[in-house]
Parts: sequence; structure tokens; C-alpha cells
Amino acid sequence: MDGILISLRAMAFFTLLTGFVYPLLILAAGRVAFSNQARGSLIEKDGKVLGSELIGQNLEGPQYFLSRPSATSPKGYNGEASSGSNFGPLHPDYLKAVAERKAALGPAAPLDLLTASASGLDPHISAEAAHFQAARVAAARKLSVGEVSRLVERYTEDRQLGILGEERVNVLKLNLALDGVK
Repeated sequence: MDGILISLRAMAFFTLLTGFVYPLLILAAGRVAFSNQARGSLIEKDGKVLGSELIGQNLEGPQYFLSRPSATSPKGYNGEASSGSNFGPLHPDYLKAVAERKAALGPAAPLDLLTASASGLDPHISAEAAHFQAARVAAARKLSVGEVSRLVERYTEDRQLGILGEERVNVLKLNLALDGVK
């Protein structure tokens, strides 16, 4: 009987410790040390949330840079439904979607503008994909390609820790910066 009571006390203690105390400590530490990230890395302007720097957005119109395609459903860039298409590279539906995007963007379109990211929420495109779109965006905004290209360069982020991944551009930040250009 003593063994059962000791086991129950240990279970209650560790349930309280690992189920409540530890998560609350980590939550509090995160909110103190990483306040912006703990709140979702939200981008605000004049007190209004415009989006998160961690989730791609579907801004339409020739005056905006396009994000990577999103495979989330029922709508694109749905943070509650993060997922890829799960189609293999030879699946007919995948090949059809890539072909349609290539027809719309042109045969020289960079790969990240043709294929969805694994999460379907990627907020970044390659610097190459941003420069590929610069002429279209410049024409729609009646700006010079040089002005738009300089903005792309300013919003190009380096590799993480200088070695991981590739240079990338956060599309929402870039589009918001363009909206601020007079």
C-alpha cells in the first residue's frame, strides 16, 4: 500500500511540475526575453496589426511582390492549417500547378515562385525571386527599376548565423516599405 501512495504522490508532483510549473516558467521567460517573438512577431502600423513577419501573405496586384505559393487550405497562407501539398515531384496535380505558375510568371521564374514551401506559410522569397519581380513592381508603381532594386537589397536578409540557408527577402516587410515610398 505504501508503494501505491508513494507512486501517486510522485505522479501528482511530476504532473504539477512538468504539466504546469515548467510550461509557465518557460512562457514567462519567453515573454521577458523574446517579447516580440512570443507575441507572434507581429508587424503593426498606427496600432493596427498588418501581419506577422513569420507568415506569408497573399497580397494581390502587380504593385506587390509575390510570396511563395501557399498550399494551405481552405485559403492560402492560413496559419491555422500549415501544410504542404504533400504531392511528390512527379504527381500530375503538382506538375500542373507548377506549369500554371510558370505560364503566368514566365519560363525564367525562379523555383521558389513556382513551388510552395513545406509549411505553406513561408514569408520569404530568395533575393533572386525578388529581383525577378522588380521590373513588374516598378512599372506598376511608376518607379524606376533601380529604386525598387535598391529597396530589395535593403530588405535582403543574410544567411542565418552567416552560414545557414540562403539570402532571403521578407515579402511583407518589402511590400510595406514600398507602400511607404512616395
